[in-house]
Amino acid sequence: MTLPSADPATPAATPDPTSEPSAATPGAPGTPGTPRGIRALGPVGLVLAGGISVQFGGALAVTLMPRVGALGVVALRLAVAAIVLMVICRPKLRGHSRADWGTVAVFGITMAAMNGLFYQSVARIPLGPAVTLEVLGPLILSVVASRRAVNLVWAGLALGGVFLLGGGGFSTLDPAGVAFALSAGAMWAAYIVFSARTGRRFPQADGLALAMVVAAVAFLPLGLVESGDRLLNPTTIALGSAVAILSSVLPYTLELLALRRMPASTFAVLMSLEPAVASIAGFLVLSQTLSVTEGLAIGLVIAASMGAVRTQVGRGRAKNVPEVLSPGA
Repeated sequence: MTLPSADPATPAATPDPTSEPSAATPGAPGTPGTPRGIRALGPVGLVLAGGISVQFGGALAVTLMPRVGALGVVALRLAVAAIVLMVICRPKLRGHSRADWGTVAVFGITMAAMNGLFYQSVARIPLGPAVTLEVLGPLILSVVASRRAVNLVWAGLALGGVFLLGGGGFSTLDPAGVAFALSAGAMWAAYIVFSARTGRRFPQADGLALAMVVAAVAFLPLGLVESGDRLLNPTTIALGSAVAILSSVLPYTLELLALRRMPASTFAVLMSLEPAVASIAGFLVLSQTLSVTEGLAIGLVIAASMGAVRTQVGRGRAKNVPEVLSPGA
């Protein structure tokens, strides 16, 4: 269930974040360098907490779009997140190879593209269907990356839930919004891969902080063109900062840490929970209601995610490594 490495410059002794959990992984939950509260969540808890944070942040971002537009929201979100992460992490700029910097640059560009495409989508279609379409990217990654037949079952079950949640074909949705969501899904799959590689090359969340700077610099011109000085409004800055914390700082940090202890294929299937969380966030923040069919779809994606987690736990027990659900593992 490991992703094939495409990075020959990586030292052989460097832990592979898509391999089985290792208690010796620097900065991973359960090691001395990670806060106790984060260690207590465990890898699966980190993924779930990140998913809840990012979807409620996305719902808040939708309410901000009338002020500055979709591109303005993304520019503000990335800029604030970059500042916060640089202040908190204070990453070292020396001692990194050209390959390290190349990985960070690609990771940052991937984040910028993923965010820009997704917010263009939710500007045109509801949050739940947008995330439902976007999650197809990680689901496809889970099938490609997995080397166990059982994960095809979980991915297929989640995929069925995804289409059921979308009403069986998304024929009533804006075509441009659908295209943006699908493109964001492709970038999400790339984000999973490069988040894992960045976590392998940089300690703690240093690589994430540097990649966020790349993303912010790459996207800022687009935000300025669309929104101009509206980005400087105090209320807009406050709301944008909240979106940045909920949608970028917290989830990306939690996911990067989780990918150090969990195979990327299992992580990708867990992402099938995102449509359910998005639908709940849409109901609570944006008053978007759920139908019985949508509720059934949520049950399918949750069942698929539970199956993926149980499969991973079984592998951990068989190989005598820390269980993926064990507190502090």
